[in-house]
Amino acid sequence: MNLLTASPLRPLVFNTLFHFAAALPLVAGLAWVLTETFQLSPHYVLQTLAVFAGLLLALLPFLPQHRPLQRFGAANDVTLLRAGIAALAAGLIGQAEPPPGLAWTLAALAGVALLFDGVDGWLARRGGWQSPFGARFDLEVDAFLILVLAALVYQTDKAGGWVLLSGALRYGFIALGYALPWLRQPLPPRRRRQTVCVIQTAALILCLLPPLTPPWTTLLAAGALALLTLSFTVDTIWLARHAPPPK
Repeated sequence: MNLLTASPLRPLVFNTLFHFAAALPLVAGLAWVLTETFQLSPHYVLQTLAVFAGLLLALLPFLPQHRPLQRFGAANDVTLLRAGIAALAAGLIGQAEPPPGLAWTLAALAGVALLFDGVDGWLARRGGWQSPFGARFDLEVDAFLILVLAALVYQTDKAGGWVLLSGALRYGFIALGYALPWLRQPLPPRRRRQTVCVIQTAALILCLLPPLTPPWTTLLAAGALALLTLSFTVDTIWLARHAPPPK
């Protein structure tokens, strides 16, 4: 944290913490409303807040990449809202099977997060708030939301354990990059990745809807996972072809 508390970064760090502190009561309030409405375990609120705080702590080391900007920015606020929704969904992992009303509510919240995906990027470009940190924040929230939704689809018996690969693929790809450094090369921008991410998220949201049951949810989740696997395969082949020659 010494780097984060260095003098040039202090305004940005304090502004980021201010925005997080402002969002925390909103996430806590929504978690409490869901708890009271659907008679959830009291641990749901604590689990949700722990996940939300954990997301921020995981991203703080990348905050210097937001420089020379000194304010968190409206674009990152939208991403922060999506992170809050992901945390609300993550709070349900390990809970009893949700009643139909909660499943519809969860799907609606995840749908809002999906609709807002892209709004943050548009705001960043329009307001001059673009930064590597903002792009990383957006990417990590997308990946985490997919992982959480996949876990809930499995938890509600809408698909087998293989559906967890939908959320685990990216993290496995990153982990493999430590053993194979050529996998850590920057990839050229491709609309394909964003499109596949949206399809994957939408498919998992649909799987959570009460009217949809296996085998339809199985087919839906499997089709989305196949597209995601294909996208990762295309990127891996590109990276292998552009790998630097061994020294």
